[in-house]
Amino acid sequence: MKLMIRAHDLGVKGEDNIVKKLDEWRLDGIQLVAYKSIDGVSYSEGSLTVERALQIEKTVREAGKEIALVGAYFNPVHPNEEKASHGEAMFREYLSLSVSLGCPIVGSETGSYMGDPWGYHEDNRTEAARDRVADTFRGLADFAKSVGASVAIEGAYNHVCYSPDILFDTVKRIDRDNVRVIFDLYNYLDISNYTSAYSVLRRGHELFGADILLYHLKDFTVEDGRLKQCAVGKGILDFRCILGEIYAQNRDAVLVLEGTVGEDIPASVQFIREITDWIFREE
Repeated sequence: MKLMIRAHDLGVKGEDNIVKKLDEWRLDGIQLVAYKSIDGVSYSEGSLTVERALQIEKTVREAGKEIALVGAYFNPVHPNEEKASHGEAMFREYLSLSVSLGCPIVGSETGSYMGDPWGYHEDNRTEAARDRVADTFRGLADFAKSVGASVAIEGAYNHVCYSPDILFDTVKRIDRDNVRVIFDLYNYLDISNYTSAYSVLRRGHELFGADILLYHLKDFTVEDGRLKQCAVGKGILDFRCILGEIYAQNRDAVLVLEGTVGEDIPASVQFIREITDWIFREE
């Protein structure tokens, strides 16, 4: 299994600094959101050029690291149509650049009718919401195929695809063979179901199997009747159970730390490495 991190969680900017941090903390690669982690790149069309993308790819590859996912997260059901359209245009642009970045797959969540932030809205849990998301990502998947790329989709409890089953249904509605899944266990949990976390993971494997591109790793505590995210290894999740289940599904799985930052990173890396080493020994 490979252990990676979101580049913008490293606390540095620029590909040279990113690969130095990856080496320092024994990480295999990144999930890249260029406008959050590369100097001079903004969330606007044309800001990242092909030449710049090729430079980033070269630096990462020559350092022996990988880009596992290009992030271009946007809200496809945003009530502000301008924001939804701009987000979709940015996603298409990153699909066009993804091959140059050495990672021909671009990912997003499925959004919320709340707008900003992407919280719970009753309209998220409707057939119309799923149809709208499916229509948007079907078009993106078709465009992706034309440029030799793929699309990855991530569910979350407060979003349109609020459970693994709803995400599965939406992927079926998209009905394209270049659609993959980002599985984030924490995203599907809230105070009503967190004690069933491992069943949620197993259900994800039953539904998606090899279509899971990568796993986001998060942890949490429970405070005042709510889940509070924390660094991996500092919460209540049983990562021996989780990583054992993932390994049984895919021994080459890609694990991406998300939301673990600063001085917590090396401790979380060591925590995960010790568990994966134990899994390999037990095999």
